[in-house]
Amino acid sequence: MENDITGVILELERDALKRWGSGDPDGFLEISATGVSYFDPMQATRLDGLDRLSALYDTIRGKIKIDSSEIVNPRVQIAGDAAVLTYQFISRGSEGTMRWNSTAVYQRDAGRWRIIHSHWSFVQPVLAPKT
Repeated sequence: MENDITGVILELERDALKRWGSGDPDGFLEISATGVSYFDPMQATRLDGLDRLSALYDTIRGKIKIDSSEIVNPRVQIAGDAAVLTYQFISRGSEGTMRWNSTAVYQRDAGRWRIIHSHWSFVQPVLAPKT
């Protein structure tokens, strides 16, 4: 059962990312809960609610083009009707090569998995100081 849930979560995320890469953010909107919360390094504060996320995505609709991408080291941790997906996302396209950390918290509601929280950040490893 755990492998089934992992497969479902990864398929939802991959499908949404594929649509995102062609400039269509609706893949993510369709799998997000009404009360979704969202962190993005391009935003000064957390966005709360599907309406605010939709308004943000409307400003970038059709502007993103990803030629190739990969999900690196995905992990799904399941706790009852919640699942936490973490991975790094590398994309190459209209914005150049981008490296992201991603966390998506999914919740099962009426048999469907929906994102209740999403957090994106740039991969920026901190180097240890030289001694």
